[in-house]
Amino acid sequence: MTAARTITFTGAGGFGHAIAPLRRGRGDPCFRVTRDGTIWRTSLLSSGPVAARISRTAPDAAHCIAWGNGAEEFVDVVPAMLGADDDPSDFVPREPTVAAAHRRLPNLRLGRTGHVLEALIPAVIEQRVPGAAAFRSWRVLVTKYGTPAPGPTPTGMRVPPSAQVWRSIPSWEFHRANVDPGRARTVVGCAQRAASLERLAARPAQQAQKALQSLPGVGEWTAAETVQRAFGDPDAVSVGDYHIPKMIGWTLLGHPVDDAVMLELLEPMRPHRHRVVRLLEASGLAREPRRGPRLAVQNIRSL
Repeated sequence: MTAARTITFTGAGGFGHAIAPLRRGRGDPCFRVTRDGTIWRTSLLSSGPVAARISRTAPDAAHCIAWGNGAEEFVDVVPAMLGADDDPSDFVPREPTVAAAHRRLPNLRLGRTGHVLEALIPAVIEQRVPGAAAFRSWRVLVTKYGTPAPGPTPTGMRVPPSAQVWRSIPSWEFHRANVDPGRARTVVGCAQRAASLERLAARPAQQAQKALQSLPGVGEWTAAETVQRAFGDPDAVSVGDYHIPKMIGWTLLGHPVDDAVMLELLEPMRPHRHRVVRLLEASGLAREPRRGPRLAVQNIRSL
């Protein structure tokens, strides 16, 4: 099955910024970007697996063509995924650096997928470990337990595993992927509640975020990372992140800060605190000098 759709945005802007947070590292088997800027993405929807190619056709338009049983469902949701439903009309930044970032990217959009488990599981895998290690774990697990992508996709692309597959992955396979028992239990526990989690998509983002934090192993950071992607929440702050407080501190004050000070700095920007973080990152104005040792990578495969 094949389906296609052209999406026209209000004003020119890079839809790539809206969909970029869905990419889990450069080697993500579910997300590829070709040299001409075309984006390939796979997903497992209620109607089935899908692979899609998204390319720019005009400064304010993109074209999506999708293959697989989930193709029609995908083209229905792709405008929201690319940020077409995002409404930043009440966002008027006054802090000088944030205002400069907004001038650079006045049409930056926040996308939403509407799929909770798909955003939650990789966020769990990314808990408390460096990004490179988490991305490798995601790549290993999806390559082994995902399914081949439908359509003429780039070599090696895979569709993410279903909830049933996630909850059946043996503990030793998580170990081989360098996912410790705590995160593995959380992944399996979330997959066991897949149906309930997807129903959260009908709730307001703040309610869903609180509900997610009631799950064993899902804290404030993981819930925020999930609603940012699944709901496009412009205000969800990743409290507990290793880099973001330092980046906010260096960028706005010239020195690193902790979570508490970061939240104080971002408070006047509510309800667009996450939008501010994305603007600073995407505009190139974010600062975080590399000083001292990086977060150590724990290799549990040798234990």
